[in-house]
Parts: sequence; C-alpha cells; structure tokens
Amino acid sequence: MPEKVHVSLGARSYDVLVGTGLLADTGKHISPLLKRPKVAIVSDAHVASLHLTTLTKSLDAQGISHSNLSLPQGESTKSWAHLQEVVHWLLSEQIERNDIVIAFGGGVIGDLVGFAASILRRGVRFVQIPTSLLAQVDSSVGGKTGINAPHGKNLIGAFHQPSLVLADISVLGTLTERDFRAGYGEVAKYGLLGDADFFEWLEQNGPALAGGDEALRLQAVKRSVAMKAGIVARDETEQGERALLNLGHTFCHALEAATGYSDRLLHGEGVAIGCALAFETSARLGLCSQEAPSRVRAHLKDMKMKTDLSDISGELPDADGLISLMMQDKKVASGTLNFIMARGIGEAFVTSDVNADVLKSVLTDALSTHL
Repeated sequence: MPEKVHVSLGARSYDVLVGTGLLADTGKHISPLLKRPKVAIVSDAHVASLHLTTLTKSLDAQGISHSNLSLPQGESTKSWAHLQEVVHWLLSEQIERNDIVIAFGGGVIGDLVGFAASILRRGVRFVQIPTSLLAQVDSSVGGKTGINAPHGKNLIGAFHQPSLVLADISVLGTLTERDFRAGYGEVAKYGLLGDADFFEWLEQNGPALAGGDEALRLQAVKRSVAMKAGIVARDETEQGERALLNLGHTFCHALEAATGYSDRLLHGEGVAIGCALAFETSARLGLCSQEAPSRVRAHLKDMKMKTDLSDISGELPDADGLISLMMQDKKVASGTLNFIMARGIGEAFVTSDVNADVLKSVLTDALSTHL
C-alpha cells in the first residue's frame, strides 16, 4: 500500500500517494475521480519514451480512453507557445470541465499543464504524476502553476490545486545522476528551512539515498511532501509562512535567468547554490553562526552537488547585474525584495531587512571564484 499525505484545503483538498509501482496502478487511483472514462495526458517526450506504456496499460485495464501530447524536455518548454499548444490540443480533444488532464513528467510539465488546466474552460481538473525527484517533493504539491517570461521565472501563472498526486518512487531509478541530485536540492531545502532533525537525517542517509535505496527515497519524499502539505494548508496563496519554501530561490531564479534557463544550471542546482548563498548572507548579517553555511556546503559537497557560483560554467553578470535580476522576483513587494534568511539550520524566516552592501559583498566574493 502506498503512503498517503493529505493536503487539507477544504473543498480543494487532495491526497498525495507515495510508493513504489504506483504508475502501474494509475487507472485504479484515477477511476474514482472520473465523471466519464476519458483522460488527456500531457508528457515530455523523454518521460513518454520510458514510461507512457506503463501508464496507458493501467488506464486500458480500467476501460479509460486516453490521448497523449508529448512536448520537448527542458525549462524552455514553460513558454507562451507551448501553453497555447497544450490548450489548443486539449480543446481539440474535447476535454470538458469535468474531465481530468494528467500532467506526466517533471516540474516543467506539471507547472505548464497545471496552468493550462487552470485557464481551460475557466478551470478543469488535473492529476499530477511527477517523474522527477524535484517534482515529487516540491512542484507537484501546492497548486502553483505557471510559465516563464523573459523578465523572470514563473511570473505568469495561477494557483490551481491538483485533484490527486501520484509519486512513484520506482520511476526515480530512470533519472540521470545529475537530475536526481538536482532534485535533492529541494529535499535538503526542507531540512534547512524548518526541520533540523530531517537535515541531520539527510546528512546520515543522503549518500545511500542517492545511491538508489528506495526505502530511504520513500522516507525522504514522504517527509518533504508532509512538510510542504502542512505549510500549504496553513498558507495556500503565500501570504506568509509559505514564502519559507522559497529558501534559496531568490538567488536561484536570478542565476537561472542569467544562464538563460539552459542546461548550464538546472533548477534544483540553483536551489542548492541559493541555499548556500542564503546561509552565507545570514552569517555575514550576524543572524547565524559561520558553522551553519559551512555545514550546508559540506553536505551538498558530500552529495556531489553544485554549491558555489564557480560550479556554473560560462559567464555570469557582476554582482549588480545579479541583484537587478533578483528585483524581478515575484517576492518583490512595493519595490522591496523579501529574502528568506536563517538563524540556523531549520530556522528560516522572511525578512526585507537585508543590508544591500552585505548582499553585494556576498555575491562579489562568490563571483571572484567564478572563472
């Protein structure tokens, strides 16, 4: 039996199922949600080549008709052009408001398809089947959907909760090592923002988890999802506590924009570097001891992850350029940028009181090691 995490949002509540072999049982899990036996699947081409047959067989076994649209892999798919393609395809498939759209892929597909579902016929239901570690622990849960703009990441979108999330741990075995470790950046984030015991558990178990231990992977995914579900239930539209989930993301989004949302930097890699920079900034502001950023970097290095700007290939803007990119972040309010800082491991908080000179010095020093 899969583990279940409930996301409690009143009429918009749903379950996240975490387990092994879930994909082969998708039809059974989706059937109770359907008003008629018809779904539309949107996937990325790589995921479809690996796993679509397993998914469609499970739907066939339940007598559920299905069609599939496969999109290119990568962050550049979160665009107006692909959003239009998805919406027009769903309309051509005569998807009705009571039907279900399945987002089958990583965070890019989940964000894009969720947004398409939110605007199609003023809102149709969708189910998330996340196939990357990053999507399973973070982007598939909580209802944030959207696409990128030239001005920045995720600036166009809507809150639209899924009806169900199916996180099959077995699928993680087909990820490249780089993709798995990038997703781990979001796992580590949960310990860093609010659960020191979980971070300590990750320090002990992270290498074996990365090495393929499915029992440890299941524990890590379930604990991460449970943390996010609790935060989302208390603050669905990010008026307060939910902003903590953005630990590392202000730096990350600026770095992603600076690298053109390309393979030079995957989102989870940017989160890891961003968390290290957030803790370094916190230490220089006197909010936490210098031991904290050292511990963050040490664990990320143990996990063979990107930890510094020097780990990003190619040119980067100077400190002022990166700060300018940060000012396009969604967390800017009244012209002021809110940061997630930390008083220690597991003690993150939101503040707009970050000294500009300290921020610039952190980035300048980080860039000095970037060749």
